[in-house]
Amino acid sequence: MTLPPDPLTSPLQSVVGEVEGHVAEAGWDQPPQLFALVPTEELLRAEPQLAQTMGLVTGDPSSLTPVAQEPLTDAPLDAQLSSMVFGQEVLGVVLAHEVLVLPPAAEAALADVEDPAAAAAEHPDRREVRMVVGVVRGGGSAGVLRLRGQTPEQDERVTGQDLAPALAAALLATLED
Repeated sequence: MTLPPDPLTSPLQSVVGEVEGHVAEAGWDQPPQLFALVPTEELLRAEPQLAQTMGLVTGDPSSLTPVAQEPLTDAPLDAQLSSMVFGQEVLGVVLAHEVLVLPPAAEAALADVEDPAAAAAEHPDRREVRMVVGVVRGGGSAGVLRLRGQTPEQDERVTGQDLAPALAAALLATLED
């Protein structure tokens, strides 16, 4: 009997976890970062010198390599994503983005506030979260959320497929021709 592949150990989930770990090494308070995902074997065929420089190895045909993209601007993230389209050589994309989250009751209380972002930043129940979400052509998605603790050792990490569905949909739209 063959079991279906575990989505939490898929190549996409693995590379999203690697990106989150890479971004976490630089600490918190970072701007959004975008990575194109390319099949490792194709990248090494096109750029054989990368095998030694980056320590990439072939062998797993489903292996994906994240390639950092140009820094995003200060424009709203949704507007930037809606204007992007990746070519067929890009199999997927990963975005690392820090946000503030509030409990539902606190969010409802901000509905009538003049500057909700500023009020959220000052709210005592806010949590800082780094969302790292990846998608591949065909609709697969994976995510890692890191909730900021009082110290880096107290950060919490959550892994799953549908952690940020709206962001995954926006990323998937960048892959449509």
